[in-house]
Amino acid sequence: MNRVFLILTLTFCLSEQKLLNLQAAETAVPSKLTTMRTALTLAEAKRIAFERNWDLLAAKSDVDMATAQKIISREFPNPTLSYSTSKIQTDNHPSHTAAGNGYWDRSYDTVVAVNQLLEIGGKRAKRQASASAGFKSAEARLADARRLLDLAVTQNYIAVLLAEANVQILQQSAKSLRQEAGIAETRLKAGDISLADKSQIEIAADRLELDAQAAEAAARKARIDLEVLLGTQNPNDAWAPGDNLNSLALLPTMASQTAPGAVRPDLRAAEFNLERADADLRLQKAMRLPDPTVLVQYEHEPPEQPNTIGLGLAFPLPIWNRNRGAIGVAKAAKDQAALQALKIQGQIAGEIAAARITYENAAARQRQYTGEIQPKSEQIRKTVSFAYSKGGASLLDLLSAERNDNDVRLATAQAIADTANAAAALKAALNLSDTALNRP
Repeated sequence: MNRVFLILTLTFCLSEQKLLNLQAAETAVPSKLTTMRTALTLAEAKRIAFERNWDLLAAKSDVDMATAQKIISREFPNPTLSYSTSKIQTDNHPSHTAAGNGYWDRSYDTVVAVNQLLEIGGKRAKRQASASAGFKSAEARLADARRLLDLAVTQNYIAVLLAEANVQILQQSAKSLRQEAGIAETRLKAGDISLADKSQIEIAADRLELDAQAAEAAARKARIDLEVLLGTQNPNDAWAPGDNLNSLALLPTMASQTAPGAVRPDLRAAEFNLERADADLRLQKAMRLPDPTVLVQYEHEPPEQPNTIGLGLAFPLPIWNRNRGAIGVAKAAKDQAALQALKIQGQIAGEIAAARITYENAAARQRQYTGEIQPKSEQIRKTVSFAYSKGGASLLDLLSAERNDNDVRLATAQAIADTANAAAALKAALNLSDTALNRP
């Protein structure tokens, strides 16, 4: 009996262990799938940012507020309705009249009046002109926010590409040194080198692998930073770039761009601000002319004055206040807006010139690195590696060649990224659209 119980217990334990192993295998599949990253191109990243970026959404709210201001500027002032009933009782006279003692027949003085303010001197038209210019300025600021967001997304995307390129370069360098360590192992057995020489190669490979891990952490941070810029609520680093650095450098296209595209939206916003300030100044000058208030009144006071209709006109007398303070403020605001427009115009010219110089310099460095320096460095590394395997080069020569080639490849990737960033900055400075940029 005990033997049967023992067999049943072992069978149950084995079955339970199989179940646990199956559950572990089932849970291992989703964890593997979660490590798969979807490809995200720069164009797709821009599209998402234009839809969900918080700063851009705030700029759209400014346009909505400017639209509301346009609606307010078209509205007429509401009339004022007043109603009053009064009775002055003297000599104990009764309130009722010969017509009766009803409320409408009593000798109460009942007055119903409507007051309407009339704007004169073109105030309404000037207020509408100010609101219209404010709306155009808000639209221009939205376009400028979109231009700057386009640049920011591009630069962050390039940062991700550069970080991942650094990871690949460091991993390749570490792999190359691991292969050299294998060759060193053979030479160590043959008695050609010492154990210290082999250990130095392994240490150099370990350091490169650690650098690759640090670069991978930097790449993950760069991806998360871009997700935040795209308006992602919960960044999870679950994507991979779908473009490469060379395609974003845009050497042939950007080199042919010499003239700006459309007028920069920040300049248009400044010009519309000046237009609005001018309309505000004209409005304040028109405020010196007082607006009249028209009164229409109906009075009922039986029995002497059963029904009376009256008309009235009221307006403030411009004796003490001629609106000089508000006019002075509006004039100063207009002068400030004019100076701001000139300042932005100068800044744009300087930004374009600086961006073009930066791009030309970065493009020249990229051409030199990719066309001359990196091929030579790679050839030197291969030559020294072959010589070391045959005993014709020292360990110092090998490590120096590997280190220099690693640095050159990192510098080449940096030069390509600098060119891509400079191309994006020049595109933003010239206010070139993607359509104009890709035009043959």
